[in-house]
Amino acid sequence: MNEVIDRRGFRIFPGYFDSESQIALVEDLREVLRQAPLVQPVTPRGQKMSVRMSAAGRFGWISDRKGYRYEERHPSRVPWPPIPDRVLALWGDVAGCPRDPECCLINWYGEGARMGLHQDRDEADFTCPVVSVSLGDEGLFRMGNVERGGKTESIWLRSGDVVVMGGAARLAHHGVDRIRFGSSSLLPNGGRINLTLRVVT
Repeated sequence: MNEVIDRRGFRIFPGYFDSESQIALVEDLREVLRQAPLVQPVTPRGQKMSVRMSAAGRFGWISDRKGYRYEERHPSRVPWPPIPDRVLALWGDVAGCPRDPECCLINWYGEGARMGLHQDRDEADFTCPVVSVSLGDEGLFRMGNVERGGKTESIWLRSGDVVVMGGAARLAHHGVDRIRFGSSSLLPNGGRINLTLRVVT
């Protein structure tokens, strides 16, 4: 693992997961997705999001016509699978939080997918950080401010990188402007997987 980078309160751990660990982690996620397949969410206005989503843990995050919220079951009504041990170990290493994560959101970015600037604020406890893992193709991660607008900063996240959004960065706007499709050989068909770990209650 390389030296930790601090950008606007976002703590970035370049290369936290080496190539062998990334392969093992993808296998863990394949098992999760066998039980809780990726779905393409829509916004409350009915617009399809460009990412596909699933989750592990007690809760998953849902977006549909009813709004944004956490649910204890996949849209198919099966319970979310447990968070893989490898992911829990990461949380214990970098989060600095006495509570265990209750949700591991899984976002898959295909070619052309992006995530607009947003805040993670559907949780009840903002003292716990959000921990993000990048796997597969590189993604251009944009870091903004707590208030919408103002100057932003961007950094390319590579496969195996980890970002911790805590403290001043916990409610900062952030997003993914684009991915370099095909820049990684980790996923046979290309694309980027992003995991975000959260304490929900």
